[in-house]
Amino acid sequence: MQCVLNQNPNVCATATDPVLEYLYGARINYTSTPEVKATEPHIALRNWRGFCWGGLHGYAESYTEKPSICIKTRGAAIHYDWFKSFMPYAPKVVCMVRDLRSILASLEKIFRKNCETHHEFVRHAELIGTSTAKRVDYWLNTPPVGLALERIQQCFHEGISAQMHFIKAEDFTEQPQSVMDELYDYLELPRCLHDFNNVEQTVKEDDAVYGLTSDLHSIRSVIKPPVFDAESVLGKGICDYINNRFREYQTTFGYV
Repeated sequence: MQCVLNQNPNVCATATDPVLEYLYGARINYTSTPEVKATEPHIALRNWRGFCWGGLHGYAESYTEKPSICIKTRGAAIHYDWFKSFMPYAPKVVCMVRDLRSILASLEKIFRKNCETHHEFVRHAELIGTSTAKRVDYWLNTPPVGLALERIQQCFHEGISAQMHFIKAEDFTEQPQSVMDELYDYLELPRCLHDFNNVEQTVKEDDAVYGLTSDLHSIRSVIKPPVFDAESVLGKGICDYINNRFREYQTTFGYV
């Protein structure tokens, strides 16, 4: 999605970005620093919000000369109200989702492909991470998959989801221009015609830092629907387990 967005001459789309982590660090100081506590609360709050917006706006201006930026971060949605408190306009939050069975099948395929790599979460002597079923449970209960699922569920619980724009990966690969048109309408930006047969890798990420592989976000130059192979990779029993345990997610997005 980010690489497609970067075809638009007026939009810059980033890789997974640390700007939220910068704000986290500042929030710790705002909450705990004696100088802040000694300031009148309404003045401290006003200045804090100005600091947050100034930092975010300056960050975006330093990042690109394009008029619009799409910052990719895994935590913005759950902090919607925080961003709304200091931004001069309502934040726009885009969330891409995918059949959970396909996500976990992809992780399992990556694991098997990298048999020569040591995986910290696999401990044979303790029978931890030693089977597909155990690895699926591990991924469902740890970042990035487990945390992302929890945040999506919480967004629906708090009603934040009503302000968000969800894109199914399957829809994007089947009808990409239609999906992009709807995205631009949500973002209140002019529509743009894209070339889905010649997508350049303009965004690069090294997911090895998350315990995955360095080429996880290597893209194909042509957008086309992937083959659904979750049952052949995970087995029907595990796929049924995923559907049952996360039925709300799977049902909400039309996967069951």
